[in-house]
Amino acid sequence: MNFFTADTHFFHKELLKDHDFAPRDFTNINAMHEAIIKNWNQRVTDRDVVYHLGDIALNFVRPEKKAHEEVYELLKRLNGRLVLIKGNHDSRSLFKYLSKHNYLVNGKPKFEFHSVGTIIKMNHRQLIMSHYPIMLGIVQQVINLHGHIHHYSVNIKENINVGVDTPEKDYLDYRIPFGAPFSESDIEQMIDGKRIDFKKRR
Repeated sequence: MNFFTADTHFFHKELLKDHDFAPRDFTNINAMHEAIIKNWNQRVTDRDVVYHLGDIALNFVRPEKKAHEEVYELLKRLNGRLVLIKGNHDSRSLFKYLSKHNYLVNGKPKFEFHSVGTIIKMNHRQLIMSHYPIMLGIVQQVINLHGHIHHYSVNIKENINVGVDTPEKDYLDYRIPFGAPFSESDIEQMIDGKRIDFKKRR
């Protein structure tokens, strides 16, 4: 099964409480990490693929190699194979480190990398996945899954924010735990919910 997420911002201590642009109600960074790991692993197995649409981590430890090692060790604790799309806070050197230390999960690489984005077909739709929102224009059966904007929503029904902070999780019929990637059925609910919401605005 496929899952989708973005903007985990592992190691980004400045997000704790109300100190930055996307505040998170945790007392320390380890508490945030453990909550995300627990909620992630309760729904994702090593048979699944998680598309992470950028801003994996902001780890300011030096030397840089130590920062990459810490991110790598954390990502190893997450179930599933990870398709990583580069966000504005993800460095090429991190991707190179992960690639150098890649390993197999059920016979396939743990990490797959994309600099800009990737496309898959799901439920008769084309999903264009990118870190930044894409202005698609008039389209049929095409959806842009993205991150980057945290607590905000693009005012276009074809753009779905799948970040851990997204307000579009309110289109779901249940409360998803913080940091748990969105399932295929979650994405369908978010797409349908936003479409219905836009119809009401006319």
